[in-house]
Amino acid sequence: MLVADKRGADYPPLSARANMLWNSAGSIVYLACQWMVTILVVRLSSSYDAAGLLSLAMSVVGTFATFANYKMGTYQVSDIKRENSTTEYLGFRLITLGMAFVGCMAYALITCPLGSLLPIVLYFIFKAVGLVIDILHGLDQLNRRMDFIGKSFILQGFSTLAAFVLVFWLTQSLNWAIVSMTVAVLGVLVLFDVPHSRAFEQYGVRITIKKAVYLLKRSFSAVLAGAAGSALFAVPKQYLLARMGDAALGIYSSVAAPALIVQMGATYLYVPLLDVFPRYYLEGNKGAFLKLLARTVAAILLVGALCYGLFGLIGEWALLLLFGESIAPYAYLLQPVIIASIATAFLWFFGDLLITVRCFKGNFWGNIVAFAAIIPLSVFCVDQWGMNGVSFAGAIASLIGALVMLFFLAKSVKDIPTSQNAVEDDENDITGK
Repeated sequence: MLVADKRGADYPPLSARANMLWNSAGSIVYLACQWMVTILVVRLSSSYDAAGLLSLAMSVVGTFATFANYKMGTYQVSDIKRENSTTEYLGFRLITLGMAFVGCMAYALITCPLGSLLPIVLYFIFKAVGLVIDILHGLDQLNRRMDFIGKSFILQGFSTLAAFVLVFWLTQSLNWAIVSMTVAVLGVLVLFDVPHSRAFEQYGVRITIKKAVYLLKRSFSAVLAGAAGSALFAVPKQYLLARMGDAALGIYSSVAAPALIVQMGATYLYVPLLDVFPRYYLEGNKGAFLKLLARTVAAILLVGALCYGLFGLIGEWALLLLFGESIAPYAYLLQPVIIASIATAFLWFFGDLLITVRCFKGNFWGNIVAFAAIIPLSVFCVDQWGMNGVSFAGAIASLIGALVMLFFLAKSVKDIPTSQNAVEDDENDITGK
């Protein structure tokens, strides 16, 4: 167990299974509560104005939150040698949040109505608090106590939902409702996350310019790769919009929404292991690394197969329940969406795994190749299969990218060092020159 100055002795590490369960339970509750916010803002309002503003704020802020995160979550939990302290990760997070805020506001000023600027600012602040909490969750995971993470997510989910509903019901003000969510999540940060994470390490919020520049350079390729990967399904959707119109895109997006369960389920499986893989790697334990890899791949396939079968049985019923009878003729879109979700889950998994073993160029090229492939695939697949073409194009591109990543991963596993001091820095040049 990695602890500083004998801290954390009262919190022995949990098993991988317990960590998975806590992480999954907390994440599901949090996502469900955030989804309920988007539903209740409509139910509690006399018009759709607040719902539209909230949706716009979530969309705009979500885009720039990716840059604020700067792929530091995966990097931090795989920092087994403790090259950087929690203090430095917190300092770096504030820098990336500041940069993302400037970009977000510039984008909002250019593309959004003036009346939406304040909700966007307030929602960015709310999101920023959560991104600070994520750094403390990284410290919890390094010490194998993801029950703290699960409990934090549960507290965040219920408290923000309750705060939003109460304030919006009383005031009908979206701005005050978002402020109340921020106050709630700040309460979880101060009263729960800080005391529990400090059981493992004392920290502040500081970073040198030299270290900040180092981290900006080190993870830049991963950020570019993440942006390319996140755009994989945007390209075929945009082509579908141009080719078949708003209605086709709306139908496809509605059917595809429940399939997010597959991708999230896969993420909950492997995220608790992102500090275990680099331990095996640095210890030179190739057998344990490969065994865990095989089990994780099998688990993702199992989750995918179960979801494919489940949606095959109840998918149409669930779509009718959510969207009404008008969606019935399009239930055939669901199964290809599940396949695309499984392929995307493997792209995410191999990408994160390459970051944990510090093979940044493998993560970069896998996502870039997938993005390059999606452009011609979108044209061919959508022209050939219509709305299903979005799923087919995304699935094929994701699998191509995953195979590229698998090539780099095989090389990294072959070169597993024999001692903890022998780890090779594979990220100096993303071109490999």
